Amino acid sequence: MKVAMIGCGKLGLPCAEVMSQHYDVVGYDVVKDPTAQIKLLDTIKDAVTGRDLIFVAVPTPHDPKYGGGKPIADLPPKDFDYSIVQQVLTEINQHVDQTQLVVLISTVLPGTVRLRLQPCITNARFIYNPYLIAMGSVKWDMVNPECLIVGTEDGSATGDAKLLIDFYKPIMENNPRTNIGTWDEAECIKVFYNTFISAKIGLVNMIQDVAEKNGNIDVDVVTDALKAATQRITGPRYLTAGMGDAGACHPRDNIALRFLAERLELGYDLFQTIMYSRDQQAKNMALKLVSLAKEHNLPVVIHGRAYKPYVEYTIGSYSELVGHFVEQAGVSLTYVDPLTGDTDVIDTPAVILMAHNARITYEGTGVDGSQQGWYFEPVAGSVIVDPWRTTPDIIGMTVIHYGNTRLK
Repeated sequence: MKVAMIGCGKLGLPCAEVMSQHYDVVGYDVVKDPTAQIKLLDTIKDAVTGRDLIFVAVPTPHDPKYGGGKPIADLPPKDFDYSIVQQVLTEINQHVDQTQLVVLISTVLPGTVRLRLQPCITNARFIYNPYLIAMGSVKWDMVNPECLIVGTEDGSATGDAKLLIDFYKPIMENNPRTNIGTWDEAECIKVFYNTFISAKIGLVNMIQDVAEKNGNIDVDVVTDALKAATQRITGPRYLTAGMGDAGACHPRDNIALRFLAERLELGYDLFQTIMYSRDQQAKNMALKLVSLAKEHNLPVVIHGRAYKPYVEYTIGSYSELVGHFVEQAGVSLTYVDPLTGDTDVIDTPAVILMAHNARITYEGTGVDGSQQGWYFEPVAGSVIVDPWRTTPDIIGMTVIHYGNTRLK
């Protein structure tokens, strides 16, 4: 089996490297990663010629202002930008034939493949196969997916669908279930999976807000009860209150779904509410930091600027969203995160938000989150605000478990 990966960026390259452990894999990207463990060719033509399976993992971006590092709930609904994927598919089509299968994995809204993308591929066969993968654990997620999503024109288990499923069998370590549907159903599974997570995080962080405002509540007591309620509430993942939903996918997917709700005239916009909750919860957290900063006459430091530990990406960063509201209140703010280049020396007391918690973030994945330490040495007199509620008491400092207002 000869494979090509078109789009060898932060998703495509690690996935292609996993595939290369079992198959002959080459890749193409406009920017060649010098650390790539597969051969990166100079042109799309070179990459696709003679390849049996051609995976396409190019971006479907949003306008940068929709990233999520600042409030986005009230921005006008807007679809993804499909120009890059259309351009790439059109070029691929010039160099392929019916012996080859083109597999698109980019995130798109329901109806987009049928109306705009599959028509770009007239010379080869086509399948839509989006991935459920998170940054920081891409290779582990690749071999341990919750499910495979395979979209065919009519939703039937075609020969190409079976070929793709067989292709993944030696790669997958967890024998995942397979969902075969129409292109439109596969698109729905992908984007609604993401927005379900956004809603879930928004709900548990609402409980955190209630704990802060009501008092005498440890949010973890409540969410632990919900995690155990597996008859009507699904699964314990994303049911620990903490920092809000973040990253390059979930906030933007909700904004795109707002566009879909408007286009389909659903008559309501649940996705705007989810994003408004995200914005307001970040503001509530920021106001807590501002209140403590003014009470103790201290600056604010956010421990972790990237949208999650172990990655350098700040797109959709909840830390930056909280920081936006802190700065809006006129309080001095510094980020510390070595992976984003924020390496200022903090040598005075501060109100410190523990934005990163690798153990909780990567729980249930193959990534070891226990190795994360402090990004800097906190100074005596600091006030530490931990929305994950795992920081122990530290002599000479005040530790606040945000979301636990039980009387001690």
